[in-house]
Amino acid sequence: MDRCANGDRQAYAQLYTGYLSPLIKYIFLFTRSRELSEEIVQDVFVKIWEKKEQLLTVQSFQPYIFKSAKNLLLDYMRREQSQSRFLTLSGPFSEACDEQADDELIYGQYYQLALDAINLLPEKRKQVFELKTREELSLDEIADRLGISKSVVKKQLYAATGFVKDYLRRHGEITADIAIFMFLFFLI
Repeated sequence: MDRCANGDRQAYAQLYTGYLSPLIKYIFLFTRSRELSEEIVQDVFVKIWEKKEQLLTVQSFQPYIFKSAKNLLLDYMRREQSQSRFLTLSGPFSEACDEQADDELIYGQYYQLALDAINLLPEKRKQVFELKTREELSLDEIADRLGISKSVVKKQLYAATGFVKDYLRRHGEITADIAIFMFLFFLI
């Protein structure tokens, strides 16, 4: 790991060769798709190389790489669930259109609307919101990282959540149910 962290491609190749097959088998248990399993595992190894310097702090590579693979698998599953739910809910808005391109356009517009709302948040509130939604940190972890109390984190997160939902309702010409769904979509 130390050699790999210092940019040794041969050391990286040894890690890759040693863990490729076990990781694919592990991911395959969940995906039941060889192609998808290989894609996820390739992404794991790409991320490891891109952040190879972090290997200096890793005590044991096997748990580290399996956790990395699990996290990427969960990210993939969340994206799939979100897209599936969104397409199901967007059906009433696009009944006149049978083409997938229209669904993707609607998806993109709502997603951009959510990003716009988040970008309007005050900087500290935005930071709390993104640590919770994108990095999936707990309230305690956010408090530790930002050096603030857990109650402040809760207040900031509550205010950010309310603002984003309200913004989606007001600017998206969508119902409260769809606004809440879009908010949850962004969380996932």
